[in-house]
Amino acid sequence: MATKKKMLEAAAGGAGGAGLNITDVFSTYLYEGNGSARTITNGIDLATEGGLWWSKQRTSTGNHTLFSTARGANRFLNTNTTGVDSAGGSDYISFNTDGISILSGANSGNSGWNTSYQDYTSWTFRKAKKFFDVVTYTGNSVTTAISHDLGSTPGMILVKRTDTAAAWTVYHRSNTAAPETDYLVLNTTAATADYNGMWGDTAPTDTHFTVGNALETNASPGTYIAYLFAHNNSDGEFGPDSDQDIIKCGSYEGNDSNTTEININLGFEPQWLLIKNADLARSWTIVDVMRGLTYGPAGSGAGTTDRALSPNLTASEETASSSSVVTRVDPTPTGFAIRGKSGICNEFGTHIYMAIRRGPLAPPEAGTEVFKVSAASGSPYNPNFAAPFSVDMAIQLRTQGGVASYARNGSRLTGTDYLVTSSAVAAGTSSNWQWDYNEGFFSGGASGTAYAPMWKRAPSFFDVVAYTGTAPTSRTVDHNLGVAPEMIWVKVRETTGAWYIYHSAYGATKYSLLNTAQTFDTGAQPWADTAPTDTNFTVGSWNNGNGNAYIAYLFASLDGVSKLGSYTGDSTNNRLIDCGFTGGARFVLIKQNISGDTYGSWYVWDSVRGIVSGNDSRLSLNNTLAQNTVLDDIDPNSSGFEVNISVNDNNKEYIYYAIA
Repeated sequence: MATKKKMLEAAAGGAGGAGLNITDVFSTYLYEGNGSARTITNGIDLATEGGLWWSKQRTSTGNHTLFSTARGANRFLNTNTTGVDSAGGSDYISFNTDGISILSGANSGNSGWNTSYQDYTSWTFRKAKKFFDVVTYTGNSVTTAISHDLGSTPGMILVKRTDTAAAWTVYHRSNTAAPETDYLVLNTTAATADYNGMWGDTAPTDTHFTVGNALETNASPGTYIAYLFAHNNSDGEFGPDSDQDIIKCGSYEGNDSNTTEININLGFEPQWLLIKNADLARSWTIVDVMRGLTYGPAGSGAGTTDRALSPNLTASEETASSSSVVTRVDPTPTGFAIRGKSGICNEFGTHIYMAIRRGPLAPPEAGTEVFKVSAASGSPYNPNFAAPFSVDMAIQLRTQGGVASYARNGSRLTGTDYLVTSSAVAAGTSSNWQWDYNEGFFSGGASGTAYAPMWKRAPSFFDVVAYTGTAPTSRTVDHNLGVAPEMIWVKVRETTGAWYIYHSAYGATKYSLLNTAQTFDTGAQPWADTAPTDTNFTVGSWNNGNGNAYIAYLFASLDGVSKLGSYTGDSTNNRLIDCGFTGGARFVLIKQNISGDTYGSWYVWDSVRGIVSGNDSRLSLNNTLAQNTVLDDIDPNSSGFEVNISVNDNNKEYIYYAIA
């Protein structure tokens, strides 16, 4: 894994050169239909580079609709039908340099992609070497090699005849020992079938794939479109150093068990998964992190909001309450796990998959890309806490004291579950906690004003890791922060248990508790006296209860974006804490290393409530006291922030965390 220095150099165009990021070539974007013209800005350049836009209604029945630059903006296909390439008299959409526009008068019926007040998901695939390609060809009924520009051997190929009714034929590299002799059908539940006319009994290469004489893949004079997806095998060319994999096509064997976990190692955490039981007549399933791909064993206090769509069906989005869909497809830092049996994802037999990596791969260049504090009050709107990014973790804070929802915390990985930073209680569940927004998150209505610091996961800045305890001993837990974390918060979700805190200023032999004002005490149980690394952290017996679900937040210093550190008080005012920023701190956390709520609390300030030269609005993460506005704790400074006597007591130790 790249070092922090190397990652930063590459992100800035330094040595080694930078490859494409995932956000350059793939996007999951959620939107509400309005029945009229609209633009979807997802950062994907289809106008110049070409590619595929795939839309599906979530809230009711509707077709899976695919537009590609290879066929034009007035033509579309549906994966759930054998129908022809539907053509309109004018364009339905436009392919833009940063997404697509749905044009006025576009199809907005139940089978369309923009019905008013209906929720939709859209997946965008940009043409790129070792990721995705789309080609068209004319059939000739003779075994023929079709050229492609994928730059590697395809992992999966979808072929559809466009001029007459025909099935969607699927090649997958892991479908049987000789996949070039077999095929699957995307628009049906059918198991693997054997027919040499599909692929001419010839395996694809990095320049060609072969079709036989089947009606579905190469009948004369039919017209065809093929979508080609890569399989990176430690040969990907993405990320800051052009050496990261972002897409894999593989398989696993189902065990039909509710108790025995299946772990699939991808080498990365996925954001999007397509799964099919190749041996049985079962639906295809798509899950993604934007709609809800959560982590946790089934049970109270563990995420149960996985949501699935089937490319072969018009059905609306299935949720945890649906018996036909697996709800325990859990992302891990290195792949995904299957927990519990399902007629879709874990019966006996070979299950094929395609997985796309979570991004981004490069560190952020500014704090505004990955952190924001937002305010909300009164009747909610969607989302009620707005941010210019999809939020991965948030803390909802109330300025009035004694409120039940004070200092609620949640994450995209835990879905509708939430914790309270001031309490050791197990996770609660609320349907009001929703993360399926491209910009912000939703926590329900608020009586009075609430504030939410919000973080986005990014290398060298912040990461979220969910894991299941394995035993009452120590273990390592993988992460994707890319650098050694300087602060870690860990909380058990299903049972009562404290928030254990690691901070590099005190090392792995000591710990504190976020839910109290406790000092950093000596103890091996939380971290097993083992410092974290750039790939993993170690938890001791207190953070590794067998079968328990845990959540961990990992924080790091990133030049110009965030800073963790410590200082010893000197009883002065206007003491500069230099963070290396250029525009000052928007968020500051300070804790004095002393027990007692008066001085040892986990205090937070932010620029929305006010970091000013005067009295500041101070809240505590470890209690439910009302906001304190009568002290001048900190002052603004362009390079960081300044501390005054109230948080700068003589010879007292302090830790801090600041974000630019």
